[in-house]
Order: sequence, then structure tokens, then C-alpha cells
Amino acid sequence: MYKEAMRPAWVEINLANLDYNIKQIIEKVGSAEKITGVIKADAYGHGALKVTEVLRENGIKTFATATLAEAVKLRRHGAREEIIVLGLIPDMYADIAAEYDLTVVCCDSENARAFSDAAAAAHSKKCSCAQDQRDSAIKPVSALIAVDTGMGRIGYLADDTDTAITDIKKMLTLPNFRITGLFSHMSTADEADKTFSRTQEQKYNDFCTALQNAGIDVPLRTFANSASVTELPSVNFDLVRPGIILYGCYPSNEVDKSLINLKPVMSVKANIVHLKDVPAGFSVSYGRSFITERPSKIATIELGYSDGYPRPYSKHAKVIVNGTLAPIAGNICMDQCMIDVTDVPDVKLGDEVIIMGSDGKLTVSADDIAAATGTINYEILCAFGQRLPKVYL
Repeated sequence: MYKEAMRPAWVEINLANLDYNIKQIIEKVGSAEKITGVIKADAYGHGALKVTEVLRENGIKTFATATLAEAVKLRRHGAREEIIVLGLIPDMYADIAAEYDLTVVCCDSENARAFSDAAAAAHSKKCSCAQDQRDSAIKPVSALIAVDTGMGRIGYLADDTDTAITDIKKMLTLPNFRITGLFSHMSTADEADKTFSRTQEQKYNDFCTALQNAGIDVPLRTFANSASVTELPSVNFDLVRPGIILYGCYPSNEVDKSLINLKPVMSVKANIVHLKDVPAGFSVSYGRSFITERPSKIATIELGYSDGYPRPYSKHAKVIVNGTLAPIAGNICMDQCMIDVTDVPDVKLGDEVIIMGSDGKLTVSADDIAAATGTINYEILCAFGQRLPKVYL
């Protein structure tokens, strides 16, 4: 039991495995400088600040978040590297992006104008506080132009280059706004059939060529996600954006896992806090969905669906206790759940329960939980990482 966690349930983050994974990615793409460390959603639940430290030690010089708040948190904790905010930032927050020197994603000239104006305002604010900076140049807001090649989320439509070029040329007239590259995102790269991914790749390349032919410089190209890094090296371009593979999970079961070796970074554990013997015919948890068929031993742990343990997993869930797989008894509650430990040898109060992870022989993976609940491993990791205290190993 980890006393510093202040509760008998926690997430363990294996930093050595994270270090191993980033080294595998560097070897695959050829250089740490080609990698953006995607640490959105608190590094997929692993803790962005600690993850950033490990990536930085491996030479990663660019990070990516989904939201402005995530990026600001990194800056306030001392991150000096380039930080890309992958989500669109509304005009009303442009001043924050300029103040914290963030790279934005943009696909609208009016939004770009807001950033340009914010850069000038941020410069004036600094100069009012420091007389010797009055003659320094205004630092422009850097931006990646977003093109929608088939994700349907954000960006100029790749097939409508005329509209995009007209609007992007308006950006070029802005004094404090600098286009640093072209951004898009794969939608099916984690599928075995790469037909649509190749279509997206072609649309991306054609759009980039159209910009260049129109006199619009594209200094940097970024497209590849985890699945692309694994199987589509032709879209690595200048900067890749691995996410889930950093954390030791594969993007899907359709990718060729032999192409990159990964180690899971997150485990979820708890201690038994209550143990009782009950007779046959005894019901457990909400809805009486579990009724013992024999005299049984029921253990309780303080972990539930508010900690990321999905309630729909209840009927399928198994945990590892003392080298034995044991089923969850009844519905997972908000903050607790019960385990049928009748067949677990020498079970006692305080015994460690592995909810997700391995004891060296038995394993319950994020993929196992995701498959049983109709979701993806990404969601499982993110959910476990939100409320449970983290212990770094």
C-alpha cells in the first residue's frame, strides 16, 4: 500500500517503460527532433509533467496538447520547448496563446488576425513593464495551417484549394502571424486496409503543392499519428505525432505489432479493505446482479467507475489477486467494487489487487478492458488517469 497515495487504490506509471517506448519510436523515425511528444489529456492519464521530463531527457523538443489550458500548465511548470495546441483556439483566448508563446493550429484568417493583434498587445504589455524592451521586435504567433484530408474535424477542405489559398493569403498580410507548417490528421491509419489513408496522403501532398505553387511557403509538414509511425513511413514528413504508442499500447489490433516493440506504462492497483464470508444465495452490489451459488468469500476494494473502471465491464471483469484471476462480484459502484475471492489462496486484508497490469504470469490489459466494454484502449488509460493518485516508478 502506498501511503503517499492517501487511498488504497492507485495508478502506477513505469517511467522505465516510457523511456523504452520513446527510444523505440526514435529508432523507427530516425531522430528525436522529428518527434512531437503528444501529452494531451494529461499524457493520456499518465501525468503530463512527469512524461515531459522523460521525453525531454530523450531529446524531444516539441510537445503537443489538445487544449490551451494544458499548454499553459506546461509553461507554468517551466517547459521552454515549442508547445503545439492541436485544438482550435477561439479569438477570445488569443491573448493567452500569445502571452505563453504557443504554436496554434489555424484555418481561418479572422482567427489569425486575432492572434496577430494579440501578439502586438502582448508586446506592448511587456514593454510597459520593462523600459529596455521598448525597441525589441514583436514576437509573432506561430501557426500550423490545418487541412481536412478526410478526418472531418478541423481544417480547410483539401479539395477546395482556391478558397483555402485566398484565405491563407490574407494571413500572409498580418504583421504578427507566422505560418510555420501544414497540419492534418489520419482517420483510418490504424486499420489493416490503408486505401483511405493513401487517399488522405495524396490529398495532403496535393494541397501542399497547391500552396507552394501559389507562393505560400510551407516550412514544416506534420501528419503522422501513432498508427502512421508504425506502418506508414511515407507520411512521417518533418514531424510525427505519436500518442498511444508512447504509453505502450498499440493503436488497434489491426496494426502490425511486430513493427515496433512496446511496453505498457500504466498499471492500476488497489488493496483489499474489507473481507467477509457469506452464505450461498447472498446478493452483492446494486441490482442484485450477483448472487452466490455457494458459500463464498467477498473482498472489497476502493475503486469504481468514477476512477475510470467502466461499469459495463462488471459482468466480464477479472482482477489478479495472489497469482489468481478473480471475478468482480456484481456491478462496479461509483467508488468501490467487490471481488469474489473464494478461490484465491491465502487471501487477507491488505492484499494487492491488480486491476490492470501484470504479475509476471497473468495479465489484464487496457485492450482486454476496452474489448469487453466496446471502446478503445485510449479511453481506458485516460479514464484511469483522472482521479486515481499516481505513483511513479
